Amino acid sequence: MNLHCAIVPELNKNPVEGFSAGLIDDDDIYQWEVVVIGPQDTLFEGGFFKAHLIFPKDYPLRPPKMKFITEVWHPNVAKNGDVCISILHEPGEDKYGYEKPEERWLPIHTVETIMISVISMLADPNGDSPANVDAAKEWREDPNGEFKKKVARCVRKSQEMAFD
Repeated sequence: MNLHCAIVPELNKNPVEGFSAGLIDDDDIYQWEVVVIGPQDTLFEGGFFKAHLIFPKDYPLRPPKMKFITEVWHPNVAKNGDVCISILHEPGEDKYGYEKPEERWLPIHTVETIMISVISMLADPNGDSPANVDAAKEWREDPNGEFKKKVARCVRKSQEMAFD
């Protein structure tokens, strides 16, 4: 299946509030840049967080990888920007027994369902399975202290870089 034919009509048919997406390079349909707009009523509100969504050649059988280019201080975003949510994990059984197979990647997922999951993740972190242990610790122990300050700094930086 042609990736572009599978994704673009879906996004046009079902636009999702809170993000925009497009090709990084018009000649490579496997590499996308997305901008996630910080969800309202969250610490991320007002932010413009750039990320890359890289699709494997055998999409939709395997999930894309998502990496924030803009700094994001969040329990489920590794310090290098990699997004760690169930929907982006390889399909099948979780060797650690943490996730059910139906929570992981399924070929029915679309850019729309991925982005809805990422926006939801920003609003409601999963502290049980952190990709950034330091952020998870701050979020659990003092969400309105150091964690909030670091997120606010990321939001400010994202606003400054939004139009670069």
